[in-house]
Amino acid sequence: MLTPRSTLTRRIAASLDASPSRIPVLLGGCGAGRTTLLQQLRERSTPGATQYIDVERTATTPERFRRAITAASPFPSGEPTVAGARAAFDAALAFFARARSSGSAPATFLLDEVLEVRTFESFPGLRHALHELIDSLASGGNKFVLTSRYTARALRLLHDRSGRFEVIHMPALTAEDTLDMLGLAAGNLSSGDTHEAEHTARAVQALADGRPVYVRAIADELCAMRDRGGPGSSDAVSALVALLSPDARIARQCGYSYELRLHRARGYGALKAILEILAEEESLTLTEISQRLQRTPGSTKDYLSWLEDVDLVATRQKRYSYIDPLLRVWVRLHCHTTAPTGDDVAREVHRYALPRLPPQPEPAMAMASAGATREDERKEWGIIEID
Repeated sequence: MLTPRSTLTRRIAASLDASPSRIPVLLGGCGAGRTTLLQQLRERSTPGATQYIDVERTATTPERFRRAITAASPFPSGEPTVAGARAAFDAALAFFARARSSGSAPATFLLDEVLEVRTFESFPGLRHALHELIDSLASGGNKFVLTSRYTARALRLLHDRSGRFEVIHMPALTAEDTLDMLGLAAGNLSSGDTHEAEHTARAVQALADGRPVYVRAIADELCAMRDRGGPGSSDAVSALVALLSPDARIARQCGYSYELRLHRARGYGALKAILEILAEEESLTLTEISQRLQRTPGSTKDYLSWLEDVDLVATRQKRYSYIDPLLRVWVRLHCHTTAPTGDDVAREVHRYALPRLPPQPEPAMAMASAGATREDERKEWGIIEID
């Protein structure tokens, strides 16, 4: 469970309450906390005023999609059964536009993974289904919050669209958020334990790159290690080693993200080869990648653009790197003919962790900082939450 990020929820509430209301679009990778935030918004809303829809799970055919959203809706549909893909999609758009909660107040729809509406574009007459949906939502009188794990595609879709859309990038967890998720509240510890807990939180936040799904996994593993009487609840590196072993939690999460994004892209085999090249060495130029791939720069540039399209790599100053650093560790470990050994996992995790971990404080430094406030600690480490 994510810790409540009040700044983000207040921003979304302000967007929905504006006149006219804006449409927040939450963008972030797998495990960034988008779905959890939508669920929290639904739980805090007035009963019967909000509907959450998992578009990824229900976007099968337009007919079944329309039937699924109206059958589970707190809002009366008032629409008869329709036949045909085009007619069913039009009926779904009309439902989003006309639905009302009690007292004829605007309805609020939380559309999770909204880009999956592209599934309908293979049906007759629905070649531009996603664009039609976006334009319809912008012109309607109801309230919407949208999410997507595909940042590049969402930004391209919303380019030059209605000013009602407000893009919000899901922020990484701060060390303070991580401390809350670790369940090590400072008030429940002695002064010495408090300092150790905050140091552990910084280590976990750095190793997880601030990504909620990884923070939660490491936090759970630390608790399990403590219950087993293992190395101790502060050994975040050992926890990550265990979690990246074959069939372990983060290894499965990375495998899911890897396959999901590659299957949404073109050039499956060549893209895997490029990811392996960047796993061996990051910050390579187009020329360096094409030479290692043994393909022309032109075709390599196409492959890289397809990887960028599904947010697997990013380019900075004409050099390409992974967006998710732990996914890179997973590729180094698991994209081989045999599963990694325990020594392989430990070696790669330590190689990844060493430049990221905060320095272990000396005892004297710990005593000197015992009276510092949480805000002082955050300023010292320069950790801020941005979107």
